[in-house]
Amino acid sequence: MAEFTNPLERWESRFSTDNYLFGEEPNQFLKDQKEYFQNGHALSIADGEGRNSVWLAKLGLEVDAFDFSKAAIQKANNLAQKNQVSVNFTCSSWQDFSWEAKKYDYVVGIFFQFANPEKRLKLFQKMIQTLKVGGLLIIQGYGKDQLLYKTGGPGELDHLYDESLMRDLLPHFEFLELKTYVATISEGTGHAGMSSLVGVVARKLA
Repeated sequence: MAEFTNPLERWESRFSTDNYLFGEEPNQFLKDQKEYFQNGHALSIADGEGRNSVWLAKLGLEVDAFDFSKAAIQKANNLAQKNQVSVNFTCSSWQDFSWEAKKYDYVVGIFFQFANPEKRLKLFQKMIQTLKVGGLLIIQGYGKDQLLYKTGGPGELDHLYDESLMRDLLPHFEFLELKTYVATISEGTGHAGMSSLVGVVARKLA
């Protein structure tokens, strides 16, 4: 998921299959946070084929989601129909997405480690901006030891997470959960095997 010469072309190719690259089930860390999701409006960024946004919609939330791949958005719409839920999908890059200020009760980002540190800072600023005060940010990503496992994610150390980075990126947040751990994940063929992971649940304070 690192930056490539033509990332859109690469991801269109990866998503242009009958099978769901990362499976149809939600990310396990996200699923484990079910108790935090009450009624409200959620945004799932770089949502891919829809597994996470569809799960959020099944909880009864109003859900927006975006991805820059047309192939992914088509599969996400199909998955939503299959699960008989409605998700407002937008085909957009993160730079072009309409980030409305203080719009969402929840912002969810699962394995979106495609940005270098400079772009990541800008993306996190947009995520913070669009979250309501008191809203929750839920993040799952690969930790820095993922380079030892090579079971998914970017191959660049500066694209990976640690707890210090999360605290630096989210200075005005209360961390309800912030952990680094190792677990075996099975999310389609895209994420499979023993992995170094970082999980974040943080509440916006101001």
